[in-house]
Amino acid sequence: MPKSKVRKKNDFTSHPANRTPVKVKAGPSSTLYVSVMLGFMLVGLAWLIVYYLAADQLAWMNDLGAWNFLIGFGFMIVGLVMTMKWH
Repeated sequence: MPKSKVRKKNDFTSHPANRTPVKVKAGPSSTLYVSVMLGFMLVGLAWLIVYYLAADQLAWMNDLGAWNFLIGFGFMIVGLVMTMKWH
């Protein structure tokens, strides 16, 4: 019976010369960025709380009606989108 051909095994170890350079990420976000991010989320929450509690006393807010939800949640969504760049 003929002997089977010996196959060369692939070398799966990484060689330092074959590695592609990796971009090094910047350090942590500045405190200003984090403050603005949290500020947007808190302003949106405060807008909705004021709308629920004092819309009857604030005529301009009462005139906005359901747009208050868009404004409040809009501020919060901007803050949440900013969390994706936070590190």
